[in-house]
Amino acid sequence: DIQREEEKVKRSIKDAAKKGQKDVCVILAKELIRSRKAVSKLYASKAHMNSVLMGMKNQLAVLRVAGSLQKSTEVMKAMQNLVKIPEIQATMRELSKEMMKAGIIEEMLEDTFESLEDQEEMEEEAEMEIDKILFEITAG
Repeated sequence: DIQREEEKVKRSIKDAAKKGQKDVCVILAKELIRSRKAVSKLYASKAHMNSVLMGMKNQLAVLRVAGSLQKSTEVMKAMQNLVKIPEIQATMRELSKEMMKAGIIEEMLEDTFESLEDQEEMEEEAEMEIDKILFEITAG
């Protein structure tokens, strides 16, 4: 709309110049300059408004992040209250002790079974020796 009016004013200036109306040309030229300045101010205002809008969107995003962080902190506090770290550590220590005992007991059982197997082997070997000696003594 403003640009159409600007074109009309330019035509009016040309018409006034053809007619030799210098005063009218000056007044219309000043009006044209004011119109251009107004358009420039409008564009500057629009840019400023866009800048303010972007700033507000940025602040909104920061507020959302802050809210999320606050909720995360609350969740972490709730988890901390639910999970008692010292109790878990004590339980883990007890479990570790029991596992150590079980490991030691397991080793002892393995040693006992190995010694039993050794005794069985020894008895078998002893019987074989006895059989061998008896065979030699009785000469078959």
